[in-house]
Amino acid sequence: MSDIRYNWTKEQIAEIYNTPLLELVYKAATLHRKYHNPNEVQISSLISIKTGGCPEDCAYCPQAARYHTEVKVQKLMSVDEVGAIADKAQSMGASRLCMGAAWREVRDNKDFDRVLDMVKTVNAKGMEVCATLGMVTQEQAQKLADAGLYAYNHNVDTSEENYSHIITTRKYEDRLNTLHNVRKAGLTVCSGGIIGMGESIDDRIGMLLTLSHLNPHPESVPINALVPVEGTPLGDQPIIESWEMIRMIATTRIVMADSVVRLSAGRVQMNKETQAFCFMAGANSIFMGEKLLTTPNPDANEDKKMFDVLGLKPREAFQHRAKREQVEA
Repeated sequence: MSDIRYNWTKEQIAEIYNTPLLELVYKAATLHRKYHNPNEVQISSLISIKTGGCPEDCAYCPQAARYHTEVKVQKLMSVDEVGAIADKAQSMGASRLCMGAAWREVRDNKDFDRVLDMVKTVNAKGMEVCATLGMVTQEQAQKLADAGLYAYNHNVDTSEENYSHIITTRKYEDRLNTLHNVRKAGLTVCSGGIIGMGESIDDRIGMLLTLSHLNPHPESVPINALVPVEGTPLGDQPIIESWEMIRMIATTRIVMADSVVRLSAGRVQMNKETQAFCFMAGANSIFMGEKLLTTPNPDANEDKKMFDVLGLKPREAFQHRAKREQVEA
């Protein structure tokens, strides 16, 4: 599998990114078929288990306490609530449940104990359980792993050079340290970023460079298109062109051939043709449900119609684990 490499240079990724679009999509689609079933797309469900009131200043996020948005602060959900949501998501074809809490970092308290119980509950249903709770220590990551967590999401968001323009309440190094702690605990890593925040093409390439130098690569790489929210510093940003998303998906697929590339936030702004192009270019996961944490998402019935038209079927859970066990055998 010589396509998997950890020594990409910025120049090499830039050359890929700037390939004429149809040629780029063809190359990405060819590689996608080598490492994945092109007719399978994982359906994931993302829920906000604790909403709003976050002390961070992420410029894109309506959950930051310092911004005046329509997001209302809500306390941590109960274990039973999360279990019921997981049942509904699973009945609609989801094989992965992602739980997000608007925390800067995990604290060792009763709330964290409740999250561990949530993980155990969802894991028992045979779903991949992913959590995004802010920064974690290796010990906290290990507790999550012991409870049955499958993946931990912690996006790098953008390039290291651009990071301070988006977030000032933590450093890029903090992001990487959390990913290191997660990996040491034996969890799969989910890390990607957002485009459309006013960043340069060089910043997009820099973000992929950072992710591609992680060894192993993140098993999951979400690519988000900014959904501008009034009241946040990025609330006036224009919606990105569809071609930019397709180009980013294709480049990600080539640079990290074995990873699941998640077509994440911003789908509500894309027509079905754009999404089909993204699947061809290497995206093999979407989020299902009315909202992604607090931003709008396409209706599940519309997604089902799209799958039917494109001949796609839901990807089953734990594919990476099965593939790894097959290689080790």
